[in-house]
Amino acid sequence: MRNHLPQLRQQHQLSQAALANAAGVSRQTIISIEKDRFDPSLPLAFRLASIFDCTIEDIFTPES
Repeated sequence: MRNHLPQLRQQHQLSQAALANAAGVSRQTIISIEKDRFDPSLPLAFRLASIFDCTIEDIFTPES
């Protein structure tokens, strides 16, 4: 799954640590998601979408 998390995070001027804190996960989790090494759980994907006030599809897209 591809994601636009780094771009959204930068647009909102959030550090990885700040986003991790807001989402209730570790900074390492955010790093792993951003580097496409980890796909988030559905509840985490919803939390991230809520933080950025967008849909899950705005953050994550399936790989072709």
